[in-house]
Amino acid sequence: MSILSNYTDGFFNVSAEHGFLPIKAPLVKLPSQYEDLQTVLDHMPVVLSENEFGYLNTEDGIVAPTLAIKNHLSAVEKEEDIFVLQALFRSYSFLASAYLLEPSFQQYRKDGKYGKARNVLPANIAQPFCKVADKLNVFAWLDYHYAYSLGNYQKLNEAGDLNWENITMCNRFSGQPDEVGFIMLHVDINRFSANLVGTVMQTIQALNSGAQTVGDLLEKNWSTMKQMNERRKEMWKASRWQRYNDFRIFIMGVKGNTALFGDGVVYENVWEEPKAFRGQTGAQDDIIPMQDIFSGVIFYYPENELTKYLLDLRLYRPTCVQDFFKDLENSMKTLHPKGLMGKLVENKDVTGLCYLLGILEEIYHFRNGHWQFVQKYIMANTKYAMATGGTPITSWIPNQILSVIHQMEDVVAAITAIGASDQEEANSIFEKNIKLLPTKKGLIDGQLALIHNNDFSAEAVFALNQKFGYDDTK
Repeated sequence: MSILSNYTDGFFNVSAEHGFLPIKAPLVKLPSQYEDLQTVLDHMPVVLSENEFGYLNTEDGIVAPTLAIKNHLSAVEKEEDIFVLQALFRSYSFLASAYLLEPSFQQYRKDGKYGKARNVLPANIAQPFCKVADKLNVFAWLDYHYAYSLGNYQKLNEAGDLNWENITMCNRFSGQPDEVGFIMLHVDINRFSANLVGTVMQTIQALNSGAQTVGDLLEKNWSTMKQMNERRKEMWKASRWQRYNDFRIFIMGVKGNTALFGDGVVYENVWEEPKAFRGQTGAQDDIIPMQDIFSGVIFYYPENELTKYLLDLRLYRPTCVQDFFKDLENSMKTLHPKGLMGKLVENKDVTGLCYLLGILEEIYHFRNGHWQFVQKYIMANTKYAMATGGTPITSWIPNQILSVIHQMEDVVAAITAIGASDQEEANSIFEKNIKLLPTKKGLIDGQLALIHNNDFSAEAVFALNQKFGYDDTK
């Protein structure tokens, strides 16, 4: 299959036109035959308005409304419209997480510790949920694409764009602005993904056609990543880190979280054995995985358990995205055994290598920014050591940061061997990174040294960002 093939399921279409966003806005509400399900979702969030609270605000308040919902299995079996199926998956995902994790949330409110979750999903929810998950070919758990983020937005002003301040969630857990800002910012960043996917496809096409230099295309990829990083920094404004636990508990997964779920979740009248799926996480987003494959960071992944987690998360994406990633990886290896970097060195495309270095720097900023979110939003708020996706929070992102730094060092060496670019901007990227690479290495080494001491302070880990000049909040 060509990298320029059509990667679509009717809801997503990975392309230079749509990027990683849906081809049109998702349904805000379910069709009328699912009114009882929609009504529970509408009344579910902890906070409904300034003086009104929903089912999740009260201990066991979600139980009776959930059990009263009709089993819509037969209706779901007949559904063929992909937008209805997506809205159903989103709805059942939210309800399942709310029902199962509500006790954990209530315990956290009492003593700041995540309590035991329920681990039996009743048949009236489990059966239609698993059927719609099967139709979409995804796991029956809250995910990033169809449920919590990319398939969960609506515009406040139809004439406006997808800036996080102009979009809100269709379904929610806490009902608070911090939850809305947190996940809608991910949609905001992805509004630039069409440009990014486009430059990736165009670069491959150009190199396959015999182009000796692709600096202009890589410059576009680099500048798009810079835009995305600027939007990413808006997180500090969109969602206060002190309020992350208002909703974080509800996006926890089962896999890796035995402290909450034990052996797993029983889907009543679906499977005999308990199931354990990973939770919703920004690590399921597609921007950085695509850039890792395209730039060649994947060649620098260490062979360890953390990398296995990273690759396992590839399975928690729509099939069309998984197919795109597989074809992209094959295309890059076909270009050169060492991918894009190898091809640029072979062509002596020093300008292309400089922009590749710039792209890697933006991947670094994206990951280091995400790492700062972890330090503030998670480590400073809780001692619970597992991320929502079931990965260890203190070592997961540093594993990938080090991979990026190692490739940057090799690109610098390659450029040094060939000689400087005659393009001023490209050469300035090279000169800047020669100076800053040691600070990147010093920062992550210093943070890991602190973390290896189990009695570390999250504030001390974060303070190193300022010391080395990488504080995203400034």
